[in-house]
Amino acid sequence: MVASKQIAENYVETGRKKAELPVSHMLILGFFAGMFIALAGAGASVASAAMTNASASRIASALVFPAGLALVVCTGAELFTGNCLMTISALQKRISVGGLFKNLLFVYLGNLIGAIFVAVLFVYGHIPSLYGGDLAQVLLNTAVSKVTLTLPEVLCRAILCNVLVCIAVWAAMSSEQVSGKILALYPPVAIFILCGFEHCIANMFYIPAGLM
Repeated sequence: MVASKQIAENYVETGRKKAELPVSHMLILGFFAGMFIALAGAGASVASAAMTNASASRIASALVFPAGLALVVCTGAELFTGNCLMTISALQKRISVGGLFKNLLFVYLGNLIGAIFVAVLFVYGHIPSLYGGDLAQVLLNTAVSKVTLTLPEVLCRAILCNVLVCIAVWAAMSSEQVSGKILALYPPVAIFILCGFEHCIANMFYIPAGLM
């Protein structure tokens, strides 16, 4: 297991490399990360759509959704929420604040395009018609529940979510084996799904899918 001090030192260099990526790479890698998170959101919705018990539904979603971050970590894609850890590199003065925000901006844009791309294919592929239309209703209910939150509620849930996402990325770096990385990131991501926290990239799938 890699110690936390070494993880911090490793991420300083990781953040520097992320900040130095060409904009085109940020967008492309961001696009794929957005796709992976959207696919995880889609899978989590399918897994829980036919369940009438609210707790069981949450558990089913929590079992599936971590696959999204696992794909991001294992492929080297760029995820906005995980890249917030680049703050470490900025605090260590290995990257500029401008470099930090440049990466976050273009990765966020790439994530948005990738997530909407999956939402379009998912909806117009008529996948929501599964379970006699129950899946479509779940997607609609999810979108409505998200857009009706108050600003303080969204901020509180988003902060808690991103704390857990950053912990998940950090935990994944504690192992040098793929299996170890996936096992380490799994609990934090499962927790934020169980608690109903707000992940901005996942919402890039849920809300457009609900609109469509």
